[in-house]
Amino acid sequence: EGSVRIEFYDTREVALEELRNKVSNLLQESVLFTTTVRENIRYGRLDATDEEVEESARAAGAHEFIMALPEGYDTELGARGDTLSGGQRQRIAIARAMVRNSPVIILDEPTTGLDPASRELVQDSLETLTDGRTTLAITHDLAMIRGLDRLLWLEDGRIVEDGSPAELLAAPDSRIAHWARAQEEHTREAV
Repeated sequence: EGSVRIEFYDTREVALEELRNKVSNLLQESVLFTTTVRENIRYGRLDATDEEVEESARAAGAHEFIMALPEGYDTELGARGDTLSGGQRQRIAIARAMVRNSPVIILDEPTTGLDPASRELVQDSLETLTDGRTTLAITHDLAMIRGLDRLLWLEDGRIVEDGSPAELLAAPDSRIAHWARAQEEHTREAV
């Protein structure tokens, strides 16, 4: 029931390959390959120049740590990028999405499992990535929710709440307000 439209086009009426070319995904566990840092970023757009790869890494906040690697951008990564920290892997994945330059970004829990310092660096890179782009964020991160323009609460495949985060968080009986209070209480108890 209903439809998903991107730039007024019903996604059911667009060729799948064309739709995929318009979207970049950033997942909780980003996939990196056993190849160089440069090639991992270039995977976002195979015809990207070295300059575009490095420009994307700078924008993603990754250039500095990449240059500190033994061979910089030509450093070969271990399986699944396990030679990097979680925050470093996410910033390489963000650089990959930046070099792709898609008008639509899908974020699926991109800051989950990161320590506070890495989370802040990744969040800054995400703000750069999503600036001026349509972004769909799937998240349980209260900080990320507060930065959204529109929030949809889904249950059993149906939209049960729809509005700005500020208005939904201010409505005392909304699901999002109940959830946010529980999250804040849990955080206080953990400290």
